[in-house]
Amino acid sequence: MTRYLVTGAGGMLGHDLLDVLAGRDVTAATRGELDITDTAKVRDLVEGHDVVLNAAAWTDVDRAESDEAGATAVNGTGVAALATACAATGARLLHVSTDYVFPGDAEAPYAEDAPTAPINAYGRSKLAGERAVLDTLPTTGYVVRTAWLYGAHGKNFVTTMLRLAGEREFVDVVDDQVGQPTWSRDLAERLVALADSGAPAGVYHGTAAGQTSWHGLAEAVFAGAGHDPARVRRTTSEAYKRPAPRPSYSVLGHARWAAAGLAPMRPWHDMLTAALADPAFATRADEAPR
Repeated sequence: MTRYLVTGAGGMLGHDLLDVLAGRDVTAATRGELDITDTAKVRDLVEGHDVVLNAAAWTDVDRAESDEAGATAVNGTGVAALATACAATGARLLHVSTDYVFPGDAEAPYAEDAPTAPINAYGRSKLAGERAVLDTLPTTGYVVRTAWLYGAHGKNFVTTMLRLAGEREFVDVVDDQVGQPTWSRDLAERLVALADSGAPAGVYHGTAAGQTSWHGLAEAVFAGAGHDPARVRRTTSEAYKRPAPRPSYSVLGHARWAAAGLAPMRPWHDMLTAALADPAFATRADEAPR
């Protein structure tokens, strides 16, 4: 029987991974139970597992600008510790990365082997983790890049829109950043399927099919929750200056799924519709007064 270890089990994606793996032999390690920068603890916990699903990460993009060393300690050095431990025990490692390793200036979806050039500290820290996995585990390491992730078990754009729909008459949302909104539950299912498939190691893109802007996503959230999407007004990134620059184009290509004999993920709007119908999301929507 395959033995799984989920790191970052207390986070949004970690929760969904545990749900998908229900009934299997799984060790769940939350941040409080495992600091992946602690090399000795990482080595001890990885021992005895066949598959490690790493959902542990520094995710505060803006704070990484002022503490790149801290972000890199988790997203780079910590991931390297996991990779080294997996190399020592023979475990496979599935590591979740990000679209932010790309500069965001493309006009067509980024292929899995497209040149990387992050434009912020968070992206650089995540790229360090990718390189550690691919260099240390050339035949048993998987990097799965995702983007615009949302889920019922954490703070994210979709849950924020559900809240704001009940608090404000109008919401201003940028329309000049394009990406692929991806439900963490769908990503969790895809990660487990990849782990069980025997597909070649390397880089995969775990994002929904299609694309939209943040404004388009906000309109879809409002409509899906029974609110008037006209209450979402367009604005630009220039009006919302933040410490870390964001890629304007975060659309990822999915060719490697087909090459591995696996189906790509479903369209983002279908994914969102299913998410909003999920009981956990329904609760979040009901919490916001109309």
